[in-house]
Amino acid sequence: MTYFSLFTLIPSILISIFSLFLFSFALEKYFDKKVTTVVNNSYELAKSYVQQVRNKIESDIVLIAFDTNKSAKFLNDNGKEYTRFLKTQKLIRDIDEIHIIDQNKKLLFSNIDNSSNYTPPIDGALKLVLDDDRPLKIINAPENISAAIIRLQAFENRFLYVVKYLDKNISKYLTESQEAINFYYTVEDRSTGIKISFAIIYIIIVTLLLFISITIAIKFSSRFFRSINNLISASNAIGEGDLTTKVPEIKTDKDLERLNKNFNSMIVRLKNQQEKLIINERHEAWGNLARKLAHEIKNPLTPIQLTIDRIKEKYSKKVDTSDKDNFEDNLKIINNQIKQIENLVNEFSDFARMPKPIFKDNDLVKIIKENIQLLSQIDKTIKLNFTSNKSNVLLGSDKEQMNRVIFNLIKNSIESIQQKAENSSDFDKIITIEIFEKNNQITVIIIDSGLGFGIFKNNVNEILNPYVTTKKNGTGLGLSIVNKIINDHNGKLNFISVQNGAKVEIIFNQTK
Repeated sequence: MTYFSLFTLIPSILISIFSLFLFSFALEKYFDKKVTTVVNNSYELAKSYVQQVRNKIESDIVLIAFDTNKSAKFLNDNGKEYTRFLKTQKLIRDIDEIHIIDQNKKLLFSNIDNSSNYTPPIDGALKLVLDDDRPLKIINAPENISAAIIRLQAFENRFLYVVKYLDKNISKYLTESQEAINFYYTVEDRSTGIKISFAIIYIIIVTLLLFISITIAIKFSSRFFRSINNLISASNAIGEGDLTTKVPEIKTDKDLERLNKNFNSMIVRLKNQQEKLIINERHEAWGNLARKLAHEIKNPLTPIQLTIDRIKEKYSKKVDTSDKDNFEDNLKIINNQIKQIENLVNEFSDFARMPKPIFKDNDLVKIIKENIQLLSQIDKTIKLNFTSNKSNVLLGSDKEQMNRVIFNLIKNSIESIQQKAENSSDFDKIITIEIFEKNNQITVIIIDSGLGFGIFKNNVNEILNPYVTTKKNGTGLGLSIVNKIINDHNGKLNFISVQNGAKVEIIFNQTK
């Protein structure tokens, strides 16, 4: 905010000083003596012209009156003679209108042919010359007329009234010059106030610009530094081991938006790597335990089996006929239990000896179809639906291990539906398998209408722990092995609770 304010204020101050200097210089030039002289002279020139016309008409009317008085006998109230005489006077004196009127302003004789164009003088003017032989000037500025009236001494009740039209442009110039001079001197008198007003206006504009600049600075800095603070908070949380944190993706600078997205992607990758590391450590720990447990269990199985065989061989003939069936049934039970223990030991061994995957391009669509064909024979009352957005979906993987993953997951869904059918037959036995590839990511989804995740509904990830199972006779190692295989293939296994069933999602991220 400080920098934005300085970036606005410093140039504004420099510009204001220069502008005030320039304005003062221009104002002083505006009131220069030469300009003042020109303004005054132009007004005086127009004024002198008008005054000259008005003075001339005053002298002209005296001369016309003199000639008229001298020619009184010659004229002898003859209309034609008067008209000719007055038109001659008009030409000699350069007067526009010459009228002879009585004291009632009635037109007696005139140099104009159309008497309707005659405009009588004002009442006050005629009264002033009734008893005075001097001419009276009449000024009608709005009409651009300069006139004069005088009493004719040689006649009784007769007056000479002459009119001269001024140039309209000169009259207009005179008015405009007067207004310009008034404005000019008003501005000159207020020049100091104008400078102060200019400075105040400029200060207001600069203040407004400063306010806008600060507002923009606040908005920009809040967007910019909020992103930085979010990154700092997120990095602190990660430093404390919280990998669930995320940087809010807000509208900000493009580079910061990209940084936020990359940071969040890094957190996701870090969390996935941590989960994989934990899973690998857990599998390694359980593998060691399974190896030791398999070894300890397998050692006594052989002598127990041999002992059972000897007992059967030695005592089967000695047992009474009535007890023989019971004797053999008990031996069968013992043998079955030994076989179950052997199966459990074999699963322990498989879990402990999970081989490293050999990666080759394998078509997952083909693997899924082969397993569906094989497993559909277990229970033909269960409908298996399969969809794919591509005919071939290639994944760098270990084919045998991928077969084991798909087989185990579909088999689990079948067994879950069968368990549910033991208590209820009023539901659709359906397993839906989907696979689609998009943006270097392969997703496999298996949805069944079985029991769901039961007691693990609130925390379905617990089902991945070894020796944890929802099945009656399960060992709890199948999903652990599946999860380890998927992790080894740069994938992730998700369990999602759905209504009336379960959903399993596998996501493989392909690297090119």
